[in-house]
Amino acid sequence: MLKDERQDTDTAVSPDPDILGLNEQFEQLSAGEILAWAWKTFGPKVVASSSFQTQSVPLLHIISRACPEMPVLFIDTGFHFLETLAFRDELQARYNLNIVVVRPSIGKSQLLAKYGQALYRHDPDLCCYINKVEPMQRALSGMRAWISGVRRDQTAHRRNLNVLELQPSGLLKIHPVLNLTEAKKQDYIHRYKLPHHPLFPAGYLSVGCAPCTRPVAGGEDARSGRWAGTDKTECGLHTDTTTLTFDYSGGKK
Repeated sequence: MLKDERQDTDTAVSPDPDILGLNEQFEQLSAGEILAWAWKTFGPKVVASSSFQTQSVPLLHIISRACPEMPVLFIDTGFHFLETLAFRDELQARYNLNIVVVRPSIGKSQLLAKYGQALYRHDPDLCCYINKVEPMQRALSGMRAWISGVRRDQTAHRRNLNVLELQPSGLLKIHPVLNLTEAKKQDYIHRYKLPHHPLFPAGYLSVGCAPCTRPVAGGEDARSGRWAGTDKTECGLHTDTTTLTFDYSGGKK
């Protein structure tokens, strides 16, 4: 059964490991070893997050083996493909994942009434902030560490990340599959017979919210179907946008 978002009023506690030294070690460790360390070190004040698409499945599979108790946050923006929600439920049942559903503070109907149908077009950063970044910030309140499934080969920004990234808030962000390449990801999926997102065969190689995701044409980058026609490549969860706040009228503070 999926769980609703939990509130925790404790402030984030800055971990005190030798991050530089650990990063050197973790470059040589498997994702399962990094996850086991994270749960032993920070549990239960550590959570993972997932968008529940094909590329998410290897990390979710490893979590189910290395630390099945770890909560996995899913941000239900209200704009997901129905296929994504069905895939999330399939993976939860198949791997007995501890999924916690996180939702925006403003409901979908309120959002549409205030900003219209096309906020994702005329201010995609604000749209992502309202529907993804702010809910995630709220869900991470009181946590000491956050497990993310980003990989170095996905975007230019992610190429420069370390396995451990200490955030300004004191939260430790952990990237267990940072060094997993596309080829290794496909090999893992094949080896363990992991399922694909229902829209994957139709060319949806990277799946976000339905209004701003399209299939990828032959030869295009896997994430080219996200925010197509714009220079936006990140929703803000994995960039400095997470340190910003918005006034909900479009202006950054």
